[in-house]
Amino acid sequence: MARYVAGRLAGVALILFLVCLFTFLLFFTLQPDPAVMICGKTCTPERIDQIRAVLGLNQPFLSQFFGFLGGIFAGRDYGEGANLVHCAAPCLGYSFQTNQSVMDMVIERLPVSATLAIGAAVLWLFFGILAGLLSAVKESTWWDRSAMGVALGGSSVPNYVLALALQYVLVVEFEILPFPQAVSFGDDPVVWFQSYLMPWIVLATGYACLYARLTRANVIDTLAENFMRTARSKGLSPALTLRRHALRPALTPIATIFGMDFAGLLGGALITEKVFGLNGVGKMAADSIEKNDQPVIMAVTLLAAFFVVVGNVVVDLIYTRLDPRVRITAK
Repeated sequence: MARYVAGRLAGVALILFLVCLFTFLLFFTLQPDPAVMICGKTCTPERIDQIRAVLGLNQPFLSQFFGFLGGIFAGRDYGEGANLVHCAAPCLGYSFQTNQSVMDMVIERLPVSATLAIGAAVLWLFFGILAGLLSAVKESTWWDRSAMGVALGGSSVPNYVLALALQYVLVVEFEILPFPQAVSFGDDPVVWFQSYLMPWIVLATGYACLYARLTRANVIDTLAENFMRTARSKGLSPALTLRRHALRPALTPIATIFGMDFAGLLGGALITEKVFGLNGVGKMAADSIEKNDQPVIMAVTLLAAFFVVVGNVVVDLIYTRLDPRVRITAK
């Protein structure tokens, strides 16, 4: 198992290196000159050269790239002499628009995205798996047809449409909830819950519908297996048979997609955060794309890649606990 984990971690390091190389090449080589963007249209060529020297943009591409990598692990210096600025590790550079440390910007906004991701995940796992399980047990009944019809319709509604509809109904028309704002749980738990409830619902709806359909299909397939007939023939109650023998193999594939979905949301729910005005990583990415703030865009890209790759490894490790066949292969 240790050798398996070490191999997976080596794969993570390689993938993150390639993602870092690709994004660096894309945003710092193929895009407009960052020095011109920082300086403005009326800037002199001498001032542009100064900015390029401070940012290290006058160096060869590989020197810039490995300088960026070194900054992540050991920090880096910008400028020299009296103009020297030290960026402590992990250093992702400074925003072209605000001159703020990109790492500080990410740390400041990550709790909002994490709150959205965790709350939405709880909702979609509970309602999605529950609805799918009941539909499988009550296959071909009115509940099954109704639940799957709702799931099909819910998965077809875009996030921004649902977000705008909920805001109009719950905030403007009936004034049941306040408009969402990034409130800390410690400041006011009630306002915190009310502020995040609509974003949670918007994020969870599509996933819950997908999980309901997948759970239903997996449970129905599992119930038709030979070992399920053997369990029933031994006289086990339907509830015990379902809980002990059907759920574990039926829900194992759900763990895979949940790990990927949850890791992706930790990288920022761009549309939801933008519509609700929540200043998370997703909204920061959207604002940076509009302003072509390359260091921030690159940081969000690397952050999302990190969560997805690490999430993939965690899912593999969970698989080795849930499925004995995978455990044997891993050894």
